[in-house]
Amino acid sequence: MAPQYDLRPGGDVKNKKQSMADLKLRRLNELNSRLREDLERPRIRVSEASMSLIQYCTNTKDFMVPSLWGQVDKRDDPYAPQQSNGCCTVM
Repeated sequence: MAPQYDLRPGGDVKNKKQSMADLKLRRLNELNSRLREDLERPRIRVSEASMSLIQYCTNTKDFMVPSLWGQVDKRDDPYAPQQSNGCCTVM
């Protein structure tokens, strides 16, 4: 009498190939959707962005650059050490 052979569980090669193909398709679809989102993002020209940045830097006072803007009054400077009335400071 011939011995009977049983298939091992998970030994179906066709199903594994199909699941790998499904996984690759899902990854490609996710990549495609991310690329579409990137494509739809609003863009501006570099010249416009640089002009906007230059305008912001010239119009906005930076307290960290006193050589350009001059000395700042201590009560207007957000980076100046705060006067404390107590003996302890909690950070």
